[in-house]
Amino acid sequence: MRVLVVEDYTPLRVALVTGLQDDGWAVDAAADGDEGFRLATVGSDTSYSALILDLMLPGRSGLQIVHELRAAGSTVPILLLTARDGIEDRVAGLDAGADDYLVKPFAFAELLARLRVITRRGAGRTAELVIGDLRLDRRLRTVSRGGERIELSPREFAILELLAMQAGEVVTRTAIWERTYDAASSATSNVVDVYIGYLRKKIERDGQPRLLHTHRGVGYLLGLES
Repeated sequence: MRVLVVEDYTPLRVALVTGLQDDGWAVDAAADGDEGFRLATVGSDTSYSALILDLMLPGRSGLQIVHELRAAGSTVPILLLTARDGIEDRVAGLDAGADDYLVKPFAFAELLARLRVITRRGAGRTAELVIGDLRLDRRLRTVSRGGERIELSPREFAILELLAMQAGEVVTRTAIWERTYDAASSATSNVVDVYIGYLRKKIERDGQPRLLHTHRGVGYLLGLES
């Protein structure tokens, strides 16, 4: 999944980007509110699974960004970061339309947990996705088939999660790239195809029925096809 981080304090911004990438997220980042707002509104917000916004930013504040996005009809999940622990600041952020907040300093594990919660809520799906005998637990980030645990890398999990959320539908190669890779990645590379190959070897091993189907020239479908 793809997330936008808007944080002006460089050490924290770099740490967030690195940690999120290690967890399998595709990450775009901005150091001020105006650039963050521009990235969030290029085309539409559908390319981002969530936004992580510092409350106090140069240019537009995090609160202003939330106000403007919600006024424009955006429903993208938003997690606010704030150094202020006053109840009025938290209430203002939530009233503006933010989905959750974290007070600095915070544990990165808690940020990941809160991010998973708001993205599940935004997708309107349960924590567990089931396709045939394949089970994907979005909360625990585990995958099994026929009761046997399958070990996936963070990137493999992200792609499989996207396909599972749209099980039975063809997901285009471009859509996979847009939702699981950041702006620094090349859309012209065959990296998506490579990872699809990795997933096939893991979820369709030992003669198991095919679940991951190629629709040539279009994209990929996860599900049982007749």
